[in-house]
Amino acid sequence: MLELVKAGGWLMVPILLCSVIAMAIVAERFWTLQRRRITPSNLVVQVWQWAKSGKLDDERIRALRKGSPLGRILAAGLVNRDSSRELMKENIEDVGRHVIHDLDRYLNTLGTIASITPLLGLLGTVIGMIKVFAVITTQGVGDPGILAGGISEALITTAAGLTVAIPTLMFHRYFRGHVDELVVTMEQEALKMVEAMHGPEGGQA
Repeated sequence: MLELVKAGGWLMVPILLCSVIAMAIVAERFWTLQRRRITPSNLVVQVWQWAKSGKLDDERIRALRKGSPLGRILAAGLVNRDSSRELMKENIEDVGRHVIHDLDRYLNTLGTIASITPLLGLLGTVIGMIKVFAVITTQGVGDPGILAGGISEALITTAAGLTVAIPTLMFHRYFRGHVDELVVTMEQEALKMVEAMHGPEGGQA
């Protein structure tokens, strides 16, 4: 492995660095974006039970806010539960934008790595071929061993760039889709809570 890195030249360093960063982001996002951590089940039901039993106080709302991203969104609405439906929804939407931003954390970096690593591999290819033509210009094509270094550098960096880029792109697309699903779920749960507190839209508030 070390021999391949050395043969690939200095461009293997940023490619390997990108691979380490990508693996760290993937591991962190898998841990952070677990559905049970983002949208705990029956949370709206629990909030409604608190409200019916008169136990929905500031302490419970603070605990709800700290418990999960969905809880944070629901707490934003509950702070204004005695206000109008419109104000309650505005607060939910405002906090929701911040929550979505947190869910998207590091995904742009992951997408950037997926985009630049093939380009780094291509750059290695170009540099390797330049070396090959430089050798041909000065020494001719009589000794294939001299040319092999430049050619191997070109092929190794290209392969390394693609090896990092392909799985990184797959994970990037997966996490994007997963975040979209979580956002839809949180929107539905928040709407359930608003309807529970104010009744169906168009009905008696």
